[in-house]
Amino acid sequence: MTDADAVPDSKPEAPAVSPLPTEDAADLATRIADNVERVIVGHRDAIENILIAVLGRGHLLLEDVPGVGKTMLARAVAISLGGSFKRVQFTPDLLPSDVTGVNVFNQQSREFEFQPGPVFGNVVLGDEINRAPPKTQAALLEVMEEEQVTVDGETHRVPNPFTVIATQNDVEPNRTYELPIAEIDRFMKKLRLGYPSETQETELLGRVAGDHPIDSLESVASVEDVLQARRTVSQVTVREPVRSYISRLARHTREHAQLGVSPRGGIALVRASQARAVFEGRDYVVPDDVQTEVQSVWAHRIRTDGDDTGSAVVSRALDTVAVE
Repeated sequence: MTDADAVPDSKPEAPAVSPLPTEDAADLATRIADNVERVIVGHRDAIENILIAVLGRGHLLLEDVPGVGKTMLARAVAISLGGSFKRVQFTPDLLPSDVTGVNVFNQQSREFEFQPGPVFGNVVLGDEINRAPPKTQAALLEVMEEEQVTVDGETHRVPNPFTVIATQNDVEPNRTYELPIAEIDRFMKKLRLGYPSETQETELLGRVAGDHPIDSLESVASVEDVLQARRTVSQVTVREPVRSYISRLARHTREHAQLGVSPRGGIALVRASQARAVFEGRDYVVPDDVQTEVQSVWAHRIRTDGDDTGSAVVSRALDTVAVE
């Protein structure tokens, strides 16, 4: 791999972290996915997509109707990964300081001390994120992009690794707030789970008839494992023809939508494609990786006029832009 084939890493992992061999990183991802399936029935693709976001140094947004397992899926992934898990239940009266933390005056020391908010975890579940007003949603902008929060002019780093898994309800538009585009763009992926099939739902009901399987779920990885696997993903080769293909796809969306894919979206697609390559046991990205990942990474970032959708724009880009 040449320097030109490496993807710039603006937030490198700690220098002491060494990458896992590609096969070991792929085995780790499979082991985690298998463990999550002890709780979640019929959503293997969604589980893999979440792990791709985690290993690709991204965040994930789950949108669907209530009761299909969004929160349970996020919890199962967090437990399986090891590390710390924090949850924020977003409500209309939630304040930004309830998310990021606040300085509290210590009567004994006569000084202000920072009390970290729930964003200080390795995996942070933002449950029903669109129930909070825009001011509170904006509290996540800095931490999702820069992995830090600034309170009263002082910056605090969040734990490494750091991933936000947010859920949102899409059936009560009069009781929710639309996420700002700047925040939407910070999510590497957006997924929908959908209802299970009849067979899957029957199996699910059997699993939860007694104790819920989430209660006995244990981690099958550690923070060190995740950091090493992330380093493996970051070193996957992305050659110039593949990078050029992504650039041409992005340009097509900008020319055929009211708001096309941002450069941040292009970076997210590269990283997701690198993680997909590792899932497939490769240390290099091929166009098939890009085509597999592009819908979940780009469709939510695109704004269109009329009845058109971001997904349709991405599909037309794939049909129109040739692989060279």
